[in-house]
Amino acid sequence: MNQMRLDSFAGAREATAGETPQAGRAPAASQASEPIGVVLEIAGSGTRIAFDANRLNQTAADSDPAVALAGQVGSQIKIRVGNGWLLASVRNQKQDGRVTDGILADADFLGEGEEERLTGRIHSFRRGVTFYPVPGALVYPATSEDLRQIYASDGRSAIQIGNVYPTRDIRAGLYVDALLGKHFALLGSTGTGKSTSAALILHRICDHAPEGHVIMVDPHGEYSAAFRNTGVILDVSNLQMPYWLMNFEEHCETLLTSNGDERQLDAEILGKCLLEARSKNRLAEQMGKITVDSPIPYLLSDLSNILNNEMGKLDKGHSSAPYLRIRNKLDELKGDPRYQFMFSGMLVGDTMADFIVKLFRMPAHGRPISIIDVSGVPSDITSTVVAVLSRMVFDFAIWAREEKTRPILLVCEEAHRYVPNEKNADGSSVGRILSRIAKEGRKYGISLGLITQRPSDLAEGVLSQCGTIISMRLNNDRDQAFVRAAMPEGARGFLDSIPALRNRECIICGEGVAIPIRVSFDDLEEHKRPASADPSFTELWNSSGGEEEMVQRIVQRWRAQGR
Repeated sequence: MNQMRLDSFAGAREATAGETPQAGRAPAASQASEPIGVVLEIAGSGTRIAFDANRLNQTAADSDPAVALAGQVGSQIKIRVGNGWLLASVRNQKQDGRVTDGILADADFLGEGEEERLTGRIHSFRRGVTFYPVPGALVYPATSEDLRQIYASDGRSAIQIGNVYPTRDIRAGLYVDALLGKHFALLGSTGTGKSTSAALILHRICDHAPEGHVIMVDPHGEYSAAFRNTGVILDVSNLQMPYWLMNFEEHCETLLTSNGDERQLDAEILGKCLLEARSKNRLAEQMGKITVDSPIPYLLSDLSNILNNEMGKLDKGHSSAPYLRIRNKLDELKGDPRYQFMFSGMLVGDTMADFIVKLFRMPAHGRPISIIDVSGVPSDITSTVVAVLSRMVFDFAIWAREEKTRPILLVCEEAHRYVPNEKNADGSSVGRILSRIAKEGRKYGISLGLITQRPSDLAEGVLSQCGTIISMRLNNDRDQAFVRAAMPEGARGFLDSIPALRNRECIICGEGVAIPIRVSFDDLEEHKRPASADPSFTELWNSSGGEEEMVQRIVQRWRAQGR
C-alpha cells in the first residue's frame, strides 16, 4: 500500500514537472513549484503527510529560506484545494520504516487563501478552513512571498516588532486593536529577554498611539530608565495616592492585624467608624447617602477620635482590645515615613480628579504611559497599593461608559505575584480585581497585559482570558504544559519549539496575529531598554576602588528609605 502511495506521488511529480506554464503564468524560479509530499489522512484540525526525503534534500539548497526549511518541524507547507491553497504548520516528523526515503509528519491547519493567477502564490489569506483536501492531495513548500502575503497587515493597524522566522526580511506585526481589545500575556523564563521585549512592545504601542493611556505596574523599578523620555514615572516620591481612595476591603488589609473571629469583630468596628469618618465631609452631606466604600475624603485624626469615643462607651458589648489594635496600627502608619506617599496629612483634600488625570495620562501630551514604580513601597502594603490602582482603572471605566471615554491599557509585570493561583493565594484583594478585569474588562474598554516568568503560578482561567499569548523560552515543564493548555489547537506545532527558542525569540498565537508565528524581536536602542541586564561578575570582580564611599551612600539611602 505504501508503495502504491509513493508511486502515485512520483507520477504526480512527473505530471507536474511535465506541465507547460499556463498562459499568463510565469514559471517558478525555485523548487517551490515541485511537490514535496502527499496527504495521507485528514482530520478536523490537521493532516498526516508523507514527505519524500529526496525532495526535501533538494529544497534544502533553495535560495528562499522558507522553501529551504520546508518540511522541517515548525515550517509552513501548503496544500492545493480546488482553486486555492490550504496552509499548514508541520508539528512533528518520523521515519517511515516501511518505505525507503519516506518521512511521516503531522501538520496543523492554519488557514486558507486564494491562488494568485499570475504567480500561483497565496493571497487573500484568512484564518480557518472552509474546504478540506482529500487523501492523495499534493503538498508544496510555502515560499517567502506566500508568507509575505499571509503576514501582511491587510489594512489593519499594526505595530512591527521583529522578523518572521525563518525569513530575514518579512516583518512580524501585531494588530493593535485585536492585541489590546482581548488582553495579552508575555511569558518567558528569566534571562530570555522578557523585560526588553516588553519594553519594545510598549514603545511600539506608544509610538503608534502618542495620545494613548497606558499604566504599567513595575515591581522592581526596571522600566523607569526605558520610559523616562516618553512617559511619566510615579514612585513613592511623587505618587501621592490618597489613603481615602481605598475601599473597605483595602482598609481592612491595611489596618487589621488580627485573624479568625477577632478579625471579623475588628472589621465590624472599622466599618462603623470609617463610615462615620467619611460622613463628616461636606461632600457626604451634598450626596445624601454614602457607603463605607465611597471615595469620600476623611481625616485620619477623625477616624482616630471616633475609635477613641467608641472605645470609651460603656455599652459597646466587648473589650477595648479591638479598638486599641486598629488605633495602634493607624498611629504606626501615620508616623512611619515609608508610608507618607499614601498616609500623609497633606493628602486629605479632594484631589481624586487630579490624581486620575495624572495616573491615566488624560490628556497624554505625547507621553502616553505611566510607570508606577512600587519597588519603594513597603512590602506589607504593596499588594494593596496595586489593588487600589487596578480597582480605580476598573471603577473609572464602569462609571465612564456614558462618556465614551478612551480605553486604558493596564500592564502588570511579575503578574504571578498579584494574580496567584489558589495554592499561592493569600486572600488579598488585588488578585480578585485583576481576575475581574481579565474576565470583564474588555466590555468596559480596559485592556490587561500580563508579564510573568511563571505562568503556572497564575490564577486558573486568567491566562485563558488573554486573546494573544506571546511566549518566549520556558524551561519549566509545568509552565510549558500550562501554556499549551491555553493555546489554540492550530498552534501545537509551534508550542513544541518553546523550550528550544533562542533569547529574544518568541511564539505568538491568538487574535493579535493572522496565524501563529515564530518571531525574532528587533534590537532596542540602549536608552529605551529597562535596567534589567545581568551584572558581569567577571568584570565587576576584577575591579576595585571607591567601595567605602559607595557603602556610605547605600546606607544613607537605606536609612532614609528613599532613592
